[in-house]
Amino acid sequence: MTAPRQPHGSAADTGREPQTDSGHIDEDTCRKFQRSVETLGRKWSAAVLLATTQGTRRFSEYRTRIPGISNQLLSQRLRELESHGLIERVVVPTTPVQITYLPTDRGVSLMGVLHPLIEWSDRNEE
Repeated sequence: MTAPRQPHGSAADTGREPQTDSGHIDEDTCRKFQRSVETLGRKWSAAVLLATTQGTRRFSEYRTRIPGISNQLLSQRLRELESHGLIERVVVPTTPVQITYLPTDRGVSLMGVLHPLIEWSDRNEE
């Protein structure tokens, strides 16, 4: 009888033991993590946050940088990310009024945490 085949990139391929215990995570921390993942996991949320941290400032720039997102969904995601403290909406009192979006320190720190995932995706997605 042969051993079950391990998926490509598994611990068996690398000669390392799989990690099964990363320490105890209490319920409160688990709930906070779940909310964070659900916020970022919503369709287009990560793309909007990434665009913000890459210098996108105005609504029309988001539409150009994120092809396929509707105006309604972009507005909704910008509001949600603002409500979570990841981006800041700035009203510039000009004629006509300009609205820009800037990453907050929280948004920048979140993108810093996500960069390894971005790099992993780039290496592993076909």
